[in-house]
Amino acid sequence: MKNVFEPAVSTDLISRINKLSPQTQPLWGKMSVAQMLAHCNVTYEMVYEEKHPKPNALVKFMLKLFVKNTVVNEKPFKQNGQTAPAFLIKDEKNFEAEKDRLVNYIQKTQQLGKTHFEGKESHSFGVLNSQEWNNMFYKHLEHHLTQFGV
Repeated sequence: MKNVFEPAVSTDLISRINKLSPQTQPLWGKMSVAQMLAHCNVTYEMVYEEKHPKPNALVKFMLKLFVKNTVVNEKPFKQNGQTAPAFLIKDEKNFEAEKDRLVNYIQKTQQLGKTHFEGKESHSFGVLNSQEWNNMFYKHLEHHLTQFGV
């Protein structure tokens, strides 16, 4: 798994994002490219903003038990997989605004670095190590950038 905390990896992800245009069509799935960018931003919103309510203790326990490993392991996501409600983007989004936000989040994450994320608590899964954070960030972006052919 590539490491989002390495500048070259972040630069590559941003280069791929910059190849997208408002007209880019998905190879699978129903989201527009702007919706996909907004969807990818949700992961970072849960880290850097207080925008999404945290799950209650029971829901968090269930997420840790049944979802966490799928999200933080190194196995790629399947096409057309189930999406958590907070990640569903139903309205149209502004392509440039969502693209800029995602690029800024990627840069911020890389600059904060691996040590910042070691033992940091996630919104839904409890404490994660830096490798789990990396896997979650990278494989989600990889999945959706591949979905849109970049």
